[in-house]
Amino acid sequence: MTGYVGLLLFAFASVFAAESPPPADLFAYDKTAPLNVQEAGRETRGAALVRDLTFTPAGKPVKAYLVSPATGSGPHAAILYVHWLGDPKTTNRTQFLDEAVTLAGRGVVSLLVEGMWAEPGWYKNRIPEEDYAHAIRQVIELRRAMDLLLAQPGIDPTRVALVGHDFGAMYGMMAEALDRRAKTCVFMAPTPHFVDWFLFRQQPKDLESYKAQLATIDPVLFVGKLAPAPVFFQFASRDFYVTAEEAAEFYAAAGPRKQMATYDADHGLHPPEVAADRVAWLVRELGLK
Repeated sequence: MTGYVGLLLFAFASVFAAESPPPADLFAYDKTAPLNVQEAGRETRGAALVRDLTFTPAGKPVKAYLVSPATGSGPHAAILYVHWLGDPKTTNRTQFLDEAVTLAGRGVVSLLVEGMWAEPGWYKNRIPEEDYAHAIRQVIELRRAMDLLLAQPGIDPTRVALVGHDFGAMYGMMAEALDRRAKTCVFMAPTPHFVDWFLFRQQPKDLESYKAQLATIDPVLFVGKLAPAPVFFQFASRDFYVTAEEAAEFYAAAGPRKQMATYDADHGLHPPEVAADRVAWLVRELGLK
C-alpha cells in the first residue's frame, strides 16, 4: 500500500484503557420487523447491477443503492458503505458508488445507505438535546442495513466488510461492535468523541449534562470490540476536523489487528491513493478475485 504510516499489529492488544460501551440492549430492535424494501429502478453499469431502493429500518424510510454482480450466483463477498458529511454532492449514498460498481466485477454485493446527515441542513438544524436519541436510532438503522445486505442471495457471511467515512465511520463502528458480522472494517477520518464535532454550532442548554450523556456512547468506546476483525484507519494530515492526537487515540483503542494510513490530504481524503489502498485492503481481507 502507498502513503501510509503505521504497521499491521497482530501480536498484543493495546494497553489503552477505555471505559466500557453501554449495554447492547440500548440499541436493541425487532429483528423480525419487515424492512418494507421498495425498488424505484435498476440499471446495468458494466459488470454491475445497480438497484435504487428504499427500506424502512426504524420507522423512517432510508434511501440505498444495492450493487451486485450482473451475472453469477455467488458466493459473494459483501460490503456495507456509509458515507460522510462533507461536499453536498457526495453527502449521500453516491459517495462510494463508483467503488461498489468496480468491486461488483470482483464478485462483491454492496449496500450503500444514507445516514441522517444526508438530509440537507441536518447539522445546522439539529436540536442538541436530541443527539443522543438520534445516535441510538442511527446505529439501529445501520444494524438493519446489515440485515438487509446479508439477506441477499448468494452472500458468503465469512466475507463481509464495513466501510465508513466521517460520521459514517463512527456510527458504523458502533453498529458493528454490537453485531460483529463484519470480518474487516475500513474507517476514514472519524473522531473519537461526538462532542469533538457536535459543538461547532448550536449549544445545548445544559452543556455538562449533554457532554456526560454523549460520552457514554462515544465511538472510541466501541472500536476495540470489533476485534479480532482487522481494522484499517485512513486519516488526513491536513484535517481541520480530526487532529493527529485524536487519530492516535482511535488507533490505540482498536484491537491488535490494525493498520493506520495518514495521507497528504484534507478531511475529504480525495487523493486516488486513498481509494487504491482501501480497495487493496478489501481485496486481500475479503479474498476477492
